[in-house]
Amino acid sequence: MSATKSKPEDLTAENLTQHVIKTCTENVSHERTAVLIAGLIQHLHDYVREVQLRPGEWEAGWQYLTETGQFCTPDRQEMVLLSDVLGVSALVDTINSAQAKSSVATESSVLGPFHNDAETLENGGSIGSEGVVGEPMLIHGTVTSTDGEPIEGATVDVWETNGNGFYDMQDPNRDGPDCRGIFRTDKQGRFYLLGVKSVDYNIPDEGPVGKLLKILDRNVTRPAHVHFQLRHPTYIDLTTALYAADSAHITTDPVFGVKASLVKEFQRFDKLPEKALDYDLRYSPAQQDQVAKEGIWSLEHDFILVRK
Repeated sequence: MSATKSKPEDLTAENLTQHVIKTCTENVSHERTAVLIAGLIQHLHDYVREVQLRPGEWEAGWQYLTETGQFCTPDRQEMVLLSDVLGVSALVDTINSAQAKSSVATESSVLGPFHNDAETLENGGSIGSEGVVGEPMLIHGTVTSTDGEPIEGATVDVWETNGNGFYDMQDPNRDGPDCRGIFRTDKQGRFYLLGVKSVDYNIPDEGPVGKLLKILDRNVTRPAHVHFQLRHPTYIDLTTALYAADSAHITTDPVFGVKASLVKEFQRFDKLPEKALDYDLRYSPAQQDQVAKEGIWSLEHDFILVRK
């Protein structure tokens, strides 16, 4: 006598979503994974129903994502860039930032697609190699706790474009790390280094993300900025950036990284500012000559970290 076979459920536009969610999550033991998958399916299906997605549009969507993935290389993360320009990176950062829960801590900002390994340097060192394009800029400040206590031994990972608007991994004239370095705060919580004055630059727009921005008639130029990532065993990691107040693109950042508290005046001095006279700055001969003739820019900020 044969066993009775159960009939398949009659799937419709109304009940398909819950059937898919049940099928995908009923055997998942990790609770958070089940929550993430169920939410993703629910929102994807709701979107398809809301816009009444057509077959040709669905095909164009998966072809676009395929192209975006294929465009990625070890030095070019097109999927991260897509997340950036759609505001997903900024939203994830804002939701998860412990800094945002403190009224005094330095706010976070998006990581961006160009963070990479860097050499650890002594305070006063230069992150620009010989022949780097751009005007010299002193990048300096302190790292303290929310109580105002200086934090010794915090690592300050700094990276920026050089004066031509390219990160080292984009620049055909560079074959290694440049305009990036890791520094460690002293007993006073200070860090100081020589970089170059940041410039506005276009995000990479020759790939799939650029096509999308062109369709949307979106700005592709980021305001001048310097990236920072700060770490210390006792404090919560901070990824942030400081943005030039005089940039014409300060209100139209294509990756939504700018926050009011992170907008800074990049100041120009005819000579090294008095506050920095005791810094042990190690200029190259070319930098020393340039500073003597043209002066130096200064970007100063005091970072405040939240204790774990």
